Amino acid sequence: MNKIFFTMLLFCCLQCSVLAKGVYQTSEQFIVHAFNGDMPSAKVLWLSKEDKLLIAEIMQHKFNRLRLRYWLKDNETVWVLDEIGKEKPITIGVHISKNMIAELKVLAFRESRGDEVRHEFFTSQFRAASIDDKNKLSQHIDGITGATMSVRALTKVARLALWLHKKVLIPK
Repeated sequence: MNKIFFTMLLFCCLQCSVLAKGVYQTSEQFIVHAFNGDMPSAKVLWLSKEDKLLIAEIMQHKFNRLRLRYWLKDNETVWVLDEIGKEKPITIGVHISKNMIAELKVLAFRESRGDEVRHEFFTSQFRAASIDDKNKLSQHIDGITGATMSVRALTKVARLALWLHKKVLIPK
């Protein structure tokens, strides 16, 4: 009897971890939605050594990419960025308009837990957020018990996307 119980318990646990993973929207679908049915050409932002240092400060880890793709139309940008939650990357789409987040959405989640961050009740907290001169978000983001690493990943990506938006739109 105990063997059957433990087998069923193990099966249920495995099912929960599979359910947490998934692709919820493609990058293309997110971009088309953000730009009201239009898909502008992708642009490339080449990163300097100084940019990478500042990005590393925002992301709280070394950033080795040479360039980032983004989409721009009418002073609005869309960024599709990956950040590690606990162990695996989370793909996040960020649409920025008027130097504020218009929409932030989890496009793909690969972790075994913490997927609550993909829901509207959580991502809606980022709407209208901007960053200050220290690249901190203008509003507090409530965490989710059991999803701390995923919450941090989305918060870091939000800050990064806002900084990148300013970089490509505000002339020096």
